[in-house]
Amino acid sequence: MKNKKTVLVTGSSRGIGREIAKLFAEDDYNVVINYNNSEDEAIQLLNELNSKNLSARIFKADISKIEEANALVNYTIGQFEKIDVLINNAGISKFNLFTDISYDEWHEVMNVNLNSVFYVTKKALQYMLPELQGKIINISSIWGIVGASNEVHYSASKAALLGMTKALAKELGPSNIQVNAIAPGVIQTDMLNDVSDETLEILKYETPLMRIGKPSDIAKCALFLASDGGDFMTGQVISSNGGFVIN
Repeated sequence: MKNKKTVLVTGSSRGIGREIAKLFAEDDYNVVINYNNSEDEAIQLLNELNSKNLSARIFKADISKIEEANALVNYTIGQFEKIDVLINNAGISKFNLFTDISYDEWHEVMNVNLNSVFYVTKKALQYMLPELQGKIINISSIWGIVGASNEVHYSASKAALLGMTKALAKELGPSNIQVNAIAPGVIQTDMLNDVSDETLEILKYETPLMRIGKPSDIAKCALFLASDGGDFMTGQVISSNGGFVIN
């Protein structure tokens, strides 16, 4: 297992993160599954991967807290001695008019979606930099590119993640560490649970490929960026969105 590449995927018990963890495990990576609240789902994923003799571990951490973010990275190193790929996927979405967003809600979104990426990445780089190699993939959103009404805090956090990606790519390039972002479009995850069927049909109609995205669409994009094919890509934002947003 120590000869394999190792990937740490934050927020990987459900949705996009779960699909990323599965795909990387199937591609012969050591995978560390991180969760905070969804323990049952994380254990289920671990058992599924282990039943296929794939290399996986789980670790509970609220990575919006510095100490727990550090513990997650240290656990990964303790298990597999290295981190080849870090995928910052953990995130939450909140819907509210800007004038109704409370201070607590604003800080919660920023802590989970942005600060956690800073904490985990900062710690992971302690181990990546001496190796002069590594891949960091940040999962942003199309709303970080174009903004979404009633989601100002979510959009702001995801836009900040894009700025962080570009700046960090310039800083880490000389150390042969690639930093890229994926900005998913409308993807069939729990975040769509409260969206009406009528709205979903409208979203499909407004998407040139005429469908809602699947978590596997994003996972395949992440696997490409982590592969040798992504070695000369850094500071880029790949928006897998079916044409919903075209820049």
